Amino acid sequence: MYRKFVNQFIEVIDAWTQAVGQACRTALMDHGTDYPHHGLRIELRPSGARARFRLIAILLISVAMLQPNALFADMIPVRHTEGLIHGFLVVRTLEGKAIADGQMTQDARGDRITTHLIFRFKDGSIYEDTTIFSQRGTFRLLSDHLILRGPSFKQPVDTTINASTGQVKVRYTEAKGKERVIAQRMELPPDVANGLLLTLMKDIKPGVPRTTVSMVATTPKPRLVKLAILPQGEEPFTIGGFSHKAMHFVVKVEIGGLTGFLARLMGKQPADTHVWVLGGEAPAFVKAEGPLYVGGPIWRIQLASAGIF
Repeated sequence: MYRKFVNQFIEVIDAWTQAVGQACRTALMDHGTDYPHHGLRIELRPSGARARFRLIAILLISVAMLQPNALFADMIPVRHTEGLIHGFLVVRTLEGKAIADGQMTQDARGDRITTHLIFRFKDGSIYEDTTIFSQRGTFRLLSDHLILRGPSFKQPVDTTINASTGQVKVRYTEAKGKERVIAQRMELPPDVANGLLLTLMKDIKPGVPRTTVSMVATTPKPRLVKLAILPQGEEPFTIGGFSHKAMHFVVKVEIGGLTGFLARLMGKQPADTHVWVLGGEAPAFVKAEGPLYVGGPIWRIQLASAGIF
């Protein structure tokens, strides 16, 4: 059933044939074995080599498309019921320079929760995310509205996701200033986690070696990807005179199919996000380091300290 698919991408495979062939030859030369001494002669005819490497590429792509990890995801049980929240955050570079101030509010009405997160950048840019979700036994996204605009972002984007209907709408501005709109219906799984990541992190069990959820990534074309959440162990931190330990999680983006295969092959795999969460009976977000948008720089988000009154 992959015949048509393979034919459509055969030119891409051919383009990689020479690169794969050179990599194989380099690996053999660097292995340290004196092949001529052992009577082994390596001779690759151009046409035969291309056919063999094309076959290898097709097999690798088929394996990439059938990755078992890309087929399964997890609904996160509600271990700690969400309620009213009003918190303040700051965005910094990894060198410690503050570039944006943030505020998060959360309103709970029964099992329906609305979270509003906004970052105002010093250059006038805005990151604003409004997420509505339910917490009936498990967390489930109902809708998410994300706005990115200003010079801190490569491309202004306004994304709306209706998880109940699967409707996804992306409004973006091209480099020449022309506005475009992509509207499509997607088969969204029940574990889609847009706007929910920091909430879910507080309820993930640290003893589980791998938790996987789904996310709609826009580039600007919407694409469903997986987020693998991997616990890394506890790390100490202090706030004033109080010492605590936070669980460190790594969040990895996993892109399925040919796109994911080529992303890994070309070194274009999205950067990991690191999140630290205070555990216990009242878990709390401590810090995160990662991109705020696809292909963005690594920024640090952490709790803000109040100024002098």
